[in-house]
Amino acid sequence: MNELILELEEISPKEFFGAQNVNIEVLKKYFPKLKIVARGNKIKAFGEEEQLEEFDKRMTMLMTHFGKYNRLDENAIERVLTSESNSDLSSSDQGGEVIVHGIGGKIIKAQTANQRKLVETMRKNDMVFAIGPAGTGKTYTGVALAVRALKNKEVKRIILTRPAVEAGENLGFLPGDLKEKLDPYMQPLYDALRDMIPAEKLAQFIENGVIQIAPLAFMRGRTLDNAFVILDEGQNTTHNQMKMFLTRMGKNAKFLLTGDPGQVDLPQRTISGLKEALLILKDVEGVGMVFLDDKDVIRHKLVKQIIMAYKNIENRE
Repeated sequence: MNELILELEEISPKEFFGAQNVNIEVLKKYFPKLKIVARGNKIKAFGEEEQLEEFDKRMTMLMTHFGKYNRLDENAIERVLTSESNSDLSSSDQGGEVIVHGIGGKIIKAQTANQRKLVETMRKNDMVFAIGPAGTGKTYTGVALAVRALKNKEVKRIILTRPAVEAGENLGFLPGDLKEKLDPYMQPLYDALRDMIPAEKLAQFIENGVIQIAPLAFMRGRTLDNAFVILDEGQNTTHNQMKMFLTRMGKNAKFLLTGDPGQVDLPQRTISGLKEALLILKDVEGVGMVFLDDKDVIRHKLVKQIIMAYKNIENRE
């Protein structure tokens, strides 16, 4: 009797096997001639060589499916085990605005016209500026696009960065080491990633450097190749910081810069590097610009009203 051992890499065995190994039980029904045992992060199968080869092929397809959709149930297993090829499994989501499937198969899609425009502009350009007020989904949509590019092996890593501007607070007074002091600035980026990548896999990606989250100062001197790079809160960059960041772009890189020119936390009389870049680069081929507004706000309905109220006050000044 022949033996086949498969190891789950970057996949949670608990989620892949299902509660009380329910997914393994489904597999056993489709391969009654094989003895299938799941233990730890390994699946062992015993039987005839021909059957084991087919089992190996179908398991590879199942792992690919799980990697894309972050879930596995009886219906999905049936589709994979009865399909002729991977192309048969292509989701109808491809034709819509679905960007990526998050935790538990959560569908993450562009929800507004300008978010859809951002997705399309990112597809056509290597560098894109996404400009708009709080709650318009700039960062969230950008992180989803980065995760999709990583899953599709279009890039080898994701780099997320923000300028660590102290908006009314002083870093020196915050407890902890440098990482602990900086993490609060990076929290929106962590939050988005946690929606899209299982916790174990995300921790592994961060540990291996596949996903890097760092303040803008850490970008100096680097060349960012084969990466999807997001600069968040770009309005808080200075002239020198923005120039430094834009010139980090390496081969096969995608750069997305997000920001809200109405929320600059820089010292008075300091020019925002984002505002300046929008003027300097507006006619450069290969640089796309998308402007979101209050109609794109997807947070609590009050956020839209708050943005409008402040806009009215600022217009009077």
